[in-house]
Amino acid sequence: MQFPTEHLFERLEQNIVGLRREAEILAVALATGRHIVLEGPPGTGKSSLLRTLAAAAGLQVVFVEGNAELTPARLLGSFDPAMVLQQGYQPECFTPGPLMAALREGALLYIEEFNRVPEETLNVLITVLAEGEIHVPRLGQIRAGAGFRLIAAMNPFDAVGTARVSQAIADRMCRVAIGYQDDAAERQIVRRATGGDEALVAMAVALTRMTRAHPDIRLGSSVRGAIDLVLVAQGLSRLRGEPAPGRATLLDAALAALSGRIKLDEGCERTPEAILADMLDRLLAAQQGEPTPQAPPSAQHGTGHGPAPPAAGDRGRMLTGAETRAAVRAAARRTLSRYDLSTTHPHFHMVSPAVGELDERHLVGLCQTDPDAALSLLCDLAAATDPALRTRARRLAARIFLRLGKAGWRWRQGYRRLVVETGRAEGELDLERTLERAPGRTVTRDEVVTRRWRAGARAIALLVDYSGSMRGQALATAAMAAAATLLAIDAQTDCSIIAFARDALVLREQGRYRSPEAVIDDLLSLRGKGVTNLAAVLRAAAAQLARAPRAEKVAVLLSDCLATAGDDPLTALTGIERLHVLGPSADPEAIAAGRRLAATRQGHYVQVHTAAVIPRALATLFFA
Repeated sequence: MQFPTEHLFERLEQNIVGLRREAEILAVALATGRHIVLEGPPGTGKSSLLRTLAAAAGLQVVFVEGNAELTPARLLGSFDPAMVLQQGYQPECFTPGPLMAALREGALLYIEEFNRVPEETLNVLITVLAEGEIHVPRLGQIRAGAGFRLIAAMNPFDAVGTARVSQAIADRMCRVAIGYQDDAAERQIVRRATGGDEALVAMAVALTRMTRAHPDIRLGSSVRGAIDLVLVAQGLSRLRGEPAPGRATLLDAALAALSGRIKLDEGCERTPEAILADMLDRLLAAQQGEPTPQAPPSAQHGTGHGPAPPAAGDRGRMLTGAETRAAVRAAARRTLSRYDLSTTHPHFHMVSPAVGELDERHLVGLCQTDPDAALSLLCDLAAATDPALRTRARRLAARIFLRLGKAGWRWRQGYRRLVVETGRAEGELDLERTLERAPGRTVTRDEVVTRRWRAGARAIALLVDYSGSMRGQALATAAMAAAATLLAIDAQTDCSIIAFARDALVLREQGRYRSPEAVIDDLLSLRGKGVTNLAAVLRAAAAQLARAPRAEKVAVLLSDCLATAGDDPLTALTGIERLHVLGPSADPEAIAAGRRLAATRQGHYVQVHTAAVIPRALATLFFA
């Protein structure tokens, strides 16, 4: 395959702004027989780049949209059931899919949203990438034409409905990362697309680029947002008889063009409309030389300095079984006197009027009027020096946390796999397997073989930080997270619970049952002490998740994420495919640290101020 370079880059400059370096790499890689994956956010010109290169080289391109419904049969092709029943397995009964068409014609196969394609479908490509051929049962060996190449495109920052591409595939492809163009290039793109005047184009591009750096926005807009903003603003301005778009017109255009394209952080309490209006006002004020309006508090998260560096040389330990039980018993020796409880909780004497007494009705009533105060008091009562009060409080705490943890939600189904079943009238007919079950005779209903998508297994590790001031409200938040997580797991989900400070205590191991009551009782024994070793608990989580080799490996971290011991937590994420963070702290540095950590594993950051919001926060993570 040869690319006419003298014409290639002329055509490239006519159709695409920038991307010269990426075009050179892509052209050479294709010419030398490499398969390519293009990685980048939406709107960076991945499809346009490929179309231009293919047109310059005179190559045919077969386009495929990657999604969860793309089965191996839809990608490769399949025999027509009706024709097979009449004629048998003849080549003319085979309906080729896009992969077969590209192989036979020596064309480029372009698969968009590559990380949304099910693993079973991607596995069909392994032999094609390695050997340049594929064997189709009852059809034979199909060799790839000389010009066949696979070009895949995906957005690595999209965490919903995506899956990790296996190493077997990644090892057989070259990777080209494509980021957003610079400011000047984006202005040129918008000018070409809209013909707008320079001032309006500059404002639209500046506002769009601001959405990618705003602390409350997880995913900003592509340059397509700037194009839409200019076109809508021009149209509204003409409709309203304005010589140039005013502030109201610009805001209306910005909301129409950008509000649906940006994705806010889960912990953000502002609306997209409010954030865009604030950014527009700041931009207009800067253009007119006025003092920049002060950003609201929620937009000031993150100082850019990050947390203090952790102490080096302390890797911490992962304790399981008897070692964990011993550590929990040692922690339970730290108790709270009636004086301590009365000075911390104003309702203490009404809930426990005398030694050994616990007024459950009063506590339940307080739980209805002020649940945070009630749960905080209950957690501290579970550590009371008074043994009778402590025992009664722990029994009641287990019941209350389990009842509140049930309120509300179930796991999202998550990534699905293709399964083969017999005798079910659901899914897609597997013709070959069906005919094999009844050779030469009529197939009964119970012998029909079908394929359908089923939710894949998921392994979850809940990581609870008990360093620092772990008591009262913080303890209630931890107990609520454990209860809600353990109550929600099902046959497709397994869960481990790990508490940590300097060391990681595995309270419930992956793959081993332990009752929610026992786990909550352990958590209520722990009191804040020592340093925060995030790297140790992330390694412990990876070790637990490794016990489920075929499941999606997800960690949920409840912590302020300010490590004070151990290695840099960013170096300890191997083995964790997705990391979500529940942040109990309002400290801007803690919020920034939590967001950075979650972003490294395509997870979400959710701020949790109280125990009562935990079930909803978990629902946000897994139903988003």
